[in-house]
Amino acid sequence: MKGYMYILECSDGSYYTGSTKYLERRIQQHQNGEGSNHTKKRLPVKLLYYEQYNRIDTAFYREKQVQGWSKAKKKALIRGDLEDLHNLAKCKNETHYSVYRAPDFDFAQPSNDNRHNDH
Repeated sequence: MKGYMYILECSDGSYYTGSTKYLERRIQQHQNGEGSNHTKKRLPVKLLYYEQYNRIDTAFYREKQVQGWSKAKKKALIRGDLEDLHNLAKCKNETHYSVYRAPDFDFAQPSNDNRHNDH
């Protein structure tokens, strides 16, 4: 069954990242105050971005990944700015970077057909 990872902007400017099988119904639940505690205190919400996957567990995994990102990194994803997204993914801690010198890895991105920017 299909799954969606989505990013909402709340009335206070904060972002909420979630996943669902039924995107339109879930957005309506958020708008009605029936969503998460975070969104019900910050209505109305606006859908900024979503990705569609063939399986809900894949969407859930992506939700957890994106939830850990900074707001700047989420904004780059929403804009579709892959170069900025890549730069924001790099370690900025000089001590950590100089000791470990982790190589740059390409991160998996859904195909362009799966990414949707709705703002």
